[in-house]
Amino acid sequence: MKKVGFFAALTGLLFGVNGGAGAANVYPVYSGYQGTNAAGQVVLLPTTSGTVVSSYNPNAASSTRITGALPKVGSNVTTTTTTTTAAGRQYYQPSDFDRLADSGLYVGLSVGYSASVSGSMLSDYMNEEKGQFVPGAFQEADFDTDTVIPLQMSVGASINNDLRVDFSYLRYSGIAYPSMVKTSDGVGGYVDATVDGGAITSNVTMLNLYYNIDSYTGYLAGGMLRPYVGVGAGISLNTIADYVVYDDTFYSEMEPSAAAPGDITGVSDVYGYHNGGTSEQLAFMFEGGLTTEMDGGIKIDFFVRYMNLGQVRTSGSIILSQTEWLGDGSGLEFPADYDSVYHYTNWYESGRLSTIDIGARLRLQF
Repeated sequence: MKKVGFFAALTGLLFGVNGGAGAANVYPVYSGYQGTNAAGQVVLLPTTSGTVVSSYNPNAASSTRITGALPKVGSNVTTTTTTTTAAGRQYYQPSDFDRLADSGLYVGLSVGYSASVSGSMLSDYMNEEKGQFVPGAFQEADFDTDTVIPLQMSVGASINNDLRVDFSYLRYSGIAYPSMVKTSDGVGGYVDATVDGGAITSNVTMLNLYYNIDSYTGYLAGGMLRPYVGVGAGISLNTIADYVVYDDTFYSEMEPSAAAPGDITGVSDVYGYHNGGTSEQLAFMFEGGLTTEMDGGIKIDFFVRYMNLGQVRTSGSIILSQTEWLGDGSGLEFPADYDSVYHYTNWYESGRLSTIDIGARLRLQF
């Protein structure tokens, strides 16, 4: 009976406590707890230490949930259940701010237009004896240009978010020896001579360094454009093709009346066949531009670039052909039935070449 009474009392105590708790469904809540009242609203309870100050009702309605887009970082946007008020300066979220960040390897392809081509050819032999009979640009003659569209291919990598380096190949064409030059007449003046040929090309390999300057200028166009500057140096192979300079001036050597039979009284129809050449030169460039981004990890650089390609120079070989006029001993002269041909070596023509280019570069970032 004692055992039965003991177990009966214990069972009644356990079921009585649990039954009472389940019926009232009340749990003690201590100070500092932030719970909900019967309406489901969040309340901040008193902070009396060690004292039961409220109860938690798990069957109460859930708290009101406000939905909608979060305000941008740093803005003073206030969101309520009915209105959204924007005030103050807006900033971009980190994902937007770093959208134009450079990282990893990339390959690039650029196309441009040479808005300005500077340079001219000059005959290095202008002070040589009988130099006037080798037609060429004894006065400076500016390069003749057609549409010049430089093409560039690049392979590079970003060192950090602000600095990147690449190796590039660049080609210029559409530049030529001037179509008309001034050649010396031998008595202190100059006469016109026409030119055929002399196309100029430049193949450039360069190491370039670019630096993003948005830390000084900030992002532009609402974060769509990132400004940068760049410098580069390398080697250019400048090639000028063969060309012919024709001078149709008649140069008098002596009066026919004073000439003995067979004496040269003058020369005419002077052709100078100039052999072109290739020279290896130091090249350098300065560039400034703006970067934006498209989908698929493609960036576009809009740039303005100054390019100095060094010197264009011939091989120094000139073959001269001219018609000689001879006296007949009676005061008259006549053209010889042959052409005189002379070969000049180490008689160079040269000129420096530089351009200002505008263009766009597509970079595929990996």
